[in-house]
Amino acid sequence: MPSRFPGALTQDWEPVVLHKSKPNAQALRDPKAVNQALRSGAAVQTVKKFDAGSNKKPATVVNARKLDEGTEPAALDKVSTEVRQAIQKARLAKKMSQAELAKLINERTLVVQEYENGKAVPNQAVLAKMEKVLKVKLRGKSHK
Repeated sequence: MPSRFPGALTQDWEPVVLHKSKPNAQALRDPKAVNQALRSGAAVQTVKKFDAGSNKKPATVVNARKLDEGTEPAALDKVSTEVRQAIQKARLAKKMSQAELAKLINERTLVVQEYENGKAVPNQAVLAKMEKVLKVKLRGKSHK
């Protein structure tokens, strides 16, 4: 049988040095670690964060002149009373709950509630779905 190691066998013993891993940030913030560092005389860095621990929201400075001269659009239009009433009447005529209507048009119940309460911003796609299910005209000039 042939020998696996041709020639003389030598052992090369190199020293292996194991180093401790550097502690992570969470371990450095640990009160025990901070106290130990203070006792041993190591440098401890303290940083005060801006608005740390305060629950206050910054007061916004309102400049009335800027608001008057602003070019921002006014509040968004809400659903008109005619459309609200048309939705409610058609839904009640079909003996449907708001949840059932929402399910049929693939929307949340909250959407139907907002349309019937007049809090929603009109969305043509949602109105089209309601028109299809309720078989009532909700968009355009004649709401009734």
